[in-house]
Amino acid sequence: MRWSRFILLQCLLIAAVAAVFYIHKERVIMLKKPPASLSQWYQPENKRQVWLHNMFKLRREMQAIRHYADQGDAQHLQKWLMPFSEHYQKIGEMVPEWKKKLDMESLSSLQQSARENRFKGVSNALAEIDKSCQSCHADYRAITASMYRAPNFSSVKIDGNTDFEAHMERLGKQVNQIKIAAEDERRDEALASLATLKQGMHSLGKTCISCHKKDDRAYPGEAVLQSVASLEQSLNGGTIKDQGRDLGTLAVLACARCHGTHRIAYDLRRAFTDSPDWRKLLKH
Repeated sequence: MRWSRFILLQCLLIAAVAAVFYIHKERVIMLKKPPASLSQWYQPENKRQVWLHNMFKLRREMQAIRHYADQGDAQHLQKWLMPFSEHYQKIGEMVPEWKKKLDMESLSSLQQSARENRFKGVSNALAEIDKSCQSCHADYRAITASMYRAPNFSSVKIDGNTDFEAHMERLGKQVNQIKIAAEDERRDEALASLATLKQGMHSLGKTCISCHKKDDRAYPGEAVLQSVASLEQSLNGGTIKDQGRDLGTLAVLACARCHGTHRIAYDLRRAFTDSPDWRKLLKH
């Protein structure tokens, strides 16, 4: 009797949780996080990005096998099949949790068909393996890229001690303060905010080169500095329309272009890697 009550209670609890998710289905996104063992094959734990290189090899080898199977070229097919078999099975060695996802039956069929020069069988077996690859990619590729390949600014400091996110928030406020002061015809205040913004952008630029070592487009680049000069000129005597146009150009060049790449990726990384805030979750 006690066991029946316990089981009933568990069923009711599961039903309640399912009901909550169903009611809020438009606000809930279900994602599968990759196993923690995958992190050892990505930076910073692994400087050579071994996992990515293995994926690139597999993609190239699958293309070669498919190409030579279509041509009926047994010699070159065997050449590419051997490393493909090795790199495919390496997935299970690198991430043991994914070993069971490997389609070993199709791999065996692929090898057997290649030995017997049954090129149609090679293509069919390779297509089945490709399905298993795409299934894992659908579950994990986007979230893995967000977790391990997106930039991580959490440890970055501006001028040695200023928190990165706090600095970025200040820059955004300076942009808005320029707009507010300009519309209220407070020229000196607008110019002072612009000077502070320019100084803050130069400080930010010193952190960018830590990743963009070979990029000759330093931040803030020539186009950004020209837009700063143009805005300064319009604040000193231009119309409200001129000031709005120049400030908009500066916001696009100095803020939006980088945000479009880095901020979106960084926010996604934090969403997947930060510890869950249960209080916030329950509130929502």
